[in-house]
Amino acid sequence: MRMGVLTRYLVRAHIGPFLFALSAITGLIFLNAVAQRIEGLVGKGLSWSVVSEFLVLSLPHTIALSLPMAVLVAVLYAFSDLAASNEITAMAAGGVRPTRVLVPLLGMGLILTGVMLFFNDQILPEANHRLKNLLVDIGRKSPTFQLREQVVNEIKTTDGLYRYFLTASRIDPVTNELEDVTIFDANDPRHERTTYAARGTMAFNAAKTDLYLTLYDGAVNEVESEREGGFQRLFFQKQIVPLRGVGDELVRQAGGTERGDREMGFRMLRDRADEKRREFASVHEDTRERAIEAIRIALGHPAAGDSVGARESRLRRARGQIAGLGTNSSVSLLSRDDVTQGVVVRTNTNATRAEALREAVNRYEVELHKKWAIAFACLVFTLIGPPIALRFPRGGVGLVIAASTFIFSIYWVGLIGGESLADKGLGDPIVTMWIPNVIFTIVGILLVRKMGGASGTSRGGGWESWRRSFGVLVPRARTRAA
Repeated sequence: MRMGVLTRYLVRAHIGPFLFALSAITGLIFLNAVAQRIEGLVGKGLSWSVVSEFLVLSLPHTIALSLPMAVLVAVLYAFSDLAASNEITAMAAGGVRPTRVLVPLLGMGLILTGVMLFFNDQILPEANHRLKNLLVDIGRKSPTFQLREQVVNEIKTTDGLYRYFLTASRIDPVTNELEDVTIFDANDPRHERTTYAARGTMAFNAAKTDLYLTLYDGAVNEVESEREGGFQRLFFQKQIVPLRGVGDELVRQAGGTERGDREMGFRMLRDRADEKRREFASVHEDTRERAIEAIRIALGHPAAGDSVGARESRLRRARGQIAGLGTNSSVSLLSRDDVTQGVVVRTNTNATRAEALREAVNRYEVELHKKWAIAFACLVFTLIGPPIALRFPRGGVGLVIAASTFIFSIYWVGLIGGESLADKGLGDPIVTMWIPNVIFTIVGILLVRKMGGASGTSRGGGWESWRRSFGVLVPRARTRAA
């Protein structure tokens, strides 16, 4: 019964700091991520619903990074507060060992690890995919409504085939009225047309695809390049100029784009990696068969069942491969054996393809193990945080900030470094991506073993606490008699 009360108390002590840390860290990372992408949204005339969708879809990637950080901050803060208020000392006096206090936290860490695994498998990939599709659609959007006064505004059609240039001394964004309007249309090189008007209005059609300019009291100057001196001027009191296909409506593509590695769940990543491995094996098998075939022909022992027509067909195919390379080929032209040269050509091609397939396999494996490793970081941080906090009960917020920043930096540097090594083929992803977790787990176990001798009062701290925490690495200095 006493253990149940203690477990509930420890859980409640961590919930508040965890929620606060999760909100604060998520907010900071989220603002930084949005600031990096805001340039692609400025001047697009996006509706609030589109902006809200962009913000919502940007949030899961931020949470995937901030949640493990929040776990460590919460553990450091809660245990530092418990130690500073002598609650750990009271628990020890009541017969509760310090290591027993870790059991509820490890249970919470295991639960959060499961949540992160589900999040990284189901929610994060789908959000990343939808966000990429949204950004691609926004990139295609024409910023027609963002016309500015007294500058040359370039208006493009959504297909990029036609361009217009418009200037106006005044543009009212509320009534869509314009003054001193000039429109230059040079899409037809035979007829360059410039339209001038004292005033006008602009409006879109119902489908939001075509812009109609209603101009008043102006003239149209048209230059015909096909005949010398070809020029005409037409005056008008009212004229409607349609600019088709320049709509400001955001067009959402139904099919979307191809999924990248960060837009795949665990099963899809594993399937893609296995698919690339099979292709890799088939490329090597093809290279081996080509080499064996060349050796048989060179020795005058063609494969069993080969006909003369089949051998001639292979010769023609080899000659065609060589001819398609041109004079810049790396294949030696001194060889007179077309079959051998064909094998060299195919081997070079297969080598390039095999390298691309190997990189693809590494990329999928890296993303798979990275998602798993980040999820299990929640459990690792619950192991390493409490012994550090108990060694420095007077640390307070300063300890939380310093320790968490140091641990985060080491962890993310190791994760990014491992990802880079695996992408370059310098290490197995299952090793490089799990090294930070393994190192911090070992350090956490060593620190937990020394928790029994941790100081539970607010008088702890200083170099002696550091020495006790890392006594395995910092032996006690021997003092000599005076």
